[in-house]
Amino acid sequence: MRSMDAAERRARLGVRHRLAAAARTDDVNEVVRSLVVLHATDPATVFLSIGARGRVGEPGYVEKALYEDRTLLRMLAMRRTMFVAPIELVPALQASCADALAHKQRKQYAKYIEQAGAVDGDVSAWLSEVEAETHNTLLARGSATGAQLGKEVPRLRTQVNTAPGKPYAKPTSITSWVLLLLGAEGRIVRGRPNGSWSSSQYTWAPIESWLPEGIPTLSAEAARVELVRKWLRSFGPAPVSDIKWWTGWTLGEVRKTLAQLDTAEVDLDGVTGLVLADDLDPTPAPEPWVALLPALDPTPMGWQSREWYLGPHSPILFDTNGNVGPTVWWDGRIVGGWAQRPDGEIVWRLLEDVGSDAQALIEAEAARLTTWYGDVRPIPRFRTPLERELTS
Repeated sequence: MRSMDAAERRARLGVRHRLAAAARTDDVNEVVRSLVVLHATDPATVFLSIGARGRVGEPGYVEKALYEDRTLLRMLAMRRTMFVAPIELVPALQASCADALAHKQRKQYAKYIEQAGAVDGDVSAWLSEVEAETHNTLLARGSATGAQLGKEVPRLRTQVNTAPGKPYAKPTSITSWVLLLLGAEGRIVRGRPNGSWSSSQYTWAPIESWLPEGIPTLSAEAARVELVRKWLRSFGPAPVSDIKWWTGWTLGEVRKTLAQLDTAEVDLDGVTGLVLADDLDPTPAPEPWVALLPALDPTPMGWQSREWYLGPHSPILFDTNGNVGPTVWWDGRIVGGWAQRPDGEIVWRLLEDVGSDAQALIEAEAARLTTWYGDVRPIPRFRTPLERELTS
């Protein structure tokens, strides 16, 4: 069995995730493809993840790809998490993840509506009618906020109490439910936000704005194969448990998918991992590199087994739900954390000794990041112990 130790995995990470200096690029689409998808639960993550892998780019590059060229699309996919994906990967994400999510959520919302007695007759048919009316309204308008759609589609304002009799019970309109369903079904997408690039107040647009013919149809099986192949190319080698965690699929679905791929087993410092069979060549170690990655960046969030690049630093850099905060990287390892203070200053703390040369590179990267932020002051959606401490 071929051995791929932590040092080799770190070299692959630096090159394939475009963090090593020689691998960086201002081609926004290539950065996203290198990582399969970008985490987008926190809007700022998308921009900062791309900025960390660039040379002289700025937020306008990302906005152009998202909202003008429309080569990237924001959608719910693995683990009911928001991602930004290359447009060519959308069919695989839709068939492998989003369709199942839409089915599950539809059943849940229909149950709430039925239990509340908010609708007479067939709840599923009624919900489908509301979805169709909302979609058609967006087609006519081009784009709209949820509030604007609620004014034009009166049934979106239907009130449902999901916890009747409970102290915390509070009726809510179904607007967000319908928009989530339409998004998960691939019929509408989140468009340009109201405000800066860190804003989470999005307008909505019909999928036809990005894909005039809608999302091409794939079988779930073919879609899973395509997605895992791309993940292994970017994140492999890795144990099967990492693939299961990242995709959110059952172990049976993962194993069935892997059976259709040509993979090879490798030794990961005593743990068996998988890599694509044509991807066994060693990766030459790049020049030592530094990176300041944002909260929820896809690199630290890409694996469930993180010891080989995280070391003992999880308690201070992750929140209790497993969300990573801003991290400082040195040559393939997490060695500290950083934060942006209200006045815009980038502050950082090392959790281990990396030497003066590395510290000089970190200072230079912090200065570059300050320029990238400009006047924007986003607060990470999930606060971690070190990030809070650095900004207190």
